[in-house]
Amino acid sequence: MTATPPPDFEHLLVSCDGRRGTLTLNRPEALNALSNQTMAEIIEAARWFDHQPDLRVVVVQGAGRAFCAGADITAFADTGPSPAGGRVPGDTGRLMAEALEHMAPVTIARLHGHVVGGGLVLAAACDLRVASDDVRFSIPEVDLGIPLAWGGIPRLVREIGPALTKELVMTCRPFGADEARAAGFLNRVVPGDQLDDAVEELAEAVASRPRYAVLATKAHTNAVTEQMVGLARSWSDADGLAGGLRDAEGRASREAYLAKLQKKR
Repeated sequence: MTATPPPDFEHLLVSCDGRRGTLTLNRPEALNALSNQTMAEIIEAARWFDHQPDLRVVVVQGAGRAFCAGADITAFADTGPSPAGGRVPGDTGRLMAEALEHMAPVTIARLHGHVVGGGLVLAAACDLRVASDDVRFSIPEVDLGIPLAWGGIPRLVREIGPALTKELVMTCRPFGADEARAAGFLNRVVPGDQLDDAVEELAEAVASRPRYAVLATKAHTNAVTEQMVGLARSWSDADGLAGGLRDAEGRASREAYLAKLQKKR
């Protein structure tokens, strides 16, 4: 198998130099919010990475001031199938998270700025996570009148346990890097000016090991945790999203939340 050039994406920057690759969310003007097109591109990128013959590690990062501001919720109301082949547009995020998690190479999320909602699910689908000490996490879905979807619940239960998952998702309480590290969500927390060096060190530590053994370890660990948390149940998450968008109380909460957010800007 020979290396192939990366696809030409509108919202991503993708590269591979042999053992290592990068996937950069490239919508900085929107704080890298996840539109359906962006998520479909991530799925295509994951497939491309799987065909690079010597690749061991992919760093997943966001351009600009934030890793990812979460989902573009206006896309969930679209009709028709998902652009990535799912049942409905609200199903694209599940397919995105599964594509990243099932990639053969190890993924390292480089987290800075805001990591919100669907962006946190994206990070949770990565194998390893390194964050700057000023990163801010939040899961505002319940305030938006919708349940956390895309396999976010089982992935958070896997990483931080059921009690903290329930608290953070139901209360929408923001939290920082230190709490995320203590809960087991982050591998490393470093000052912002050391983030690139920390990601580089971890990526090289993985990439310098024998490829077969590294990729087998990822696949083995994922096989164990899939049995533990039941990710297959996430197939119906899009139905929960649709129900939340139709719910009158949820709609009022969503409008209030977005109005408050607009005032802050």
